[in-house]
Amino acid sequence: MTIWNLLIREILHRKLNFALGVLSVMVASGSLIGSITLLRIHDIHTDRLLEQKHAELEQRMAQLKDDTRKAMLKLGFNVVILPEDQNLSDWYAEDYASKYMPEEYVHKLADSGIVTVRHFLPSLQQKIEWPEQKRKIILVGARGEVPNLHKNPVKPMVQPVPPGTISLGYELHRSLGIKVGDTVELMGKTFEVNDCHKERGNKDDITAWIYLAEAQELLDKPGQINAILALECMCAGHEGLPLIRKEIAEILPGTQVIERGSRVIARAEARTKVEEQARLSIEKEKIARDELRAVRERLASIMTPVVVTACAVWIAVLGFTNVRARREEIGILRAIGVRSREVMVMFVSRHILLGVLGGALGFVAGVLAATYFGAAHEGLQVRMTDMDVSLADLIFIAIGGAAALAVIAGWIPTMVAARQDPADVLRNDN
Repeated sequence: MTIWNLLIREILHRKLNFALGVLSVMVASGSLIGSITLLRIHDIHTDRLLEQKHAELEQRMAQLKDDTRKAMLKLGFNVVILPEDQNLSDWYAEDYASKYMPEEYVHKLADSGIVTVRHFLPSLQQKIEWPEQKRKIILVGARGEVPNLHKNPVKPMVQPVPPGTISLGYELHRSLGIKVGDTVELMGKTFEVNDCHKERGNKDDITAWIYLAEAQELLDKPGQINAILALECMCAGHEGLPLIRKEIAEILPGTQVIERGSRVIARAEARTKVEEQARLSIEKEKIARDELRAVRERLASIMTPVVVTACAVWIAVLGFTNVRARREEIGILRAIGVRSREVMVMFVSRHILLGVLGGALGFVAGVLAATYFGAAHEGLQVRMTDMDVSLADLIFIAIGGAAALAVIAGWIPTMVAARQDPADVLRNDN
């Protein structure tokens, strides 16, 4: 009869001892695999949660940025390009330039590929006497915005005044009793009233807008403008004015750039504040999840060694019990010529088999328990393929580690069994 036959017969004869050993190894292996799986489930939930929040942030920011953009556009143009020889004191006092530059500048700027400003609107403004109504007004010649040809087209900030029409500020149409559709005379030329603006509380209330080419004709300034209005792009950042001035100076020498600061600041702050708050919320969520993982990892680092140590002690106790119960068998085997090395192989093999079975069961139990309780607690469904952990590595850790634990825990009982003197055993039994 071979050693392997003896091993199988001994396991079948002492089923309870072997089953308790397998159970101990299963608990040790299951606690380790369960801890690893629970932590991985936590990481998966964290990743999914943050991905969801990032997706929600992007969707929310797209909507909020669009809403903010629409609201901020109401502030109007915040960059003004003036002729270089324009006295800024006079411009601030009158709010329009007395020097002029070619209208083609606006096309040159729009075709240049500049990205820091957009929505280019050429204008010609001058304070004049409206001879037919005998009152001073501000006449503005305007046309449609000149688009950036290298950018996606966007909706214009202002609607152009069609040729042959005029738009009047609140004070003008109110005091003169003019309505949309009426015809008026301006410097000997007839215009149809295209729009009557609501009260704005500024110089626009005494302003009349006509088509740019017609204003150039009335003011005897063919092909001339005295300002280009533009909108600063968010990509320029909070300190974008030096960059804008540098770019425009390279494109349009002989000009100067004025930034209406309060409007720029309001526009930038409104857009960035929402994004900062949302990203801060995600960062807080990530920190909270990291702290929770650290707590769980510390708990696992304490509980798992305690469980494994307790199971190892129990396996050793079961090993001593098994050796003591088999003293007569060992003595007889030694007496008929079985060497101590073969006795050791039999007991080591028993512990390896015990470890392999317990490790396999512990792997299954640990994964199932961790998946069930962890997924239920985290509120998500997780599959092994989702865990980004090598299944072969987990099985090796479970079975290989369990077999090693069983052999180490049973090593002393094995040595005791292998070193027993058959003469002493049989003499004492007699």
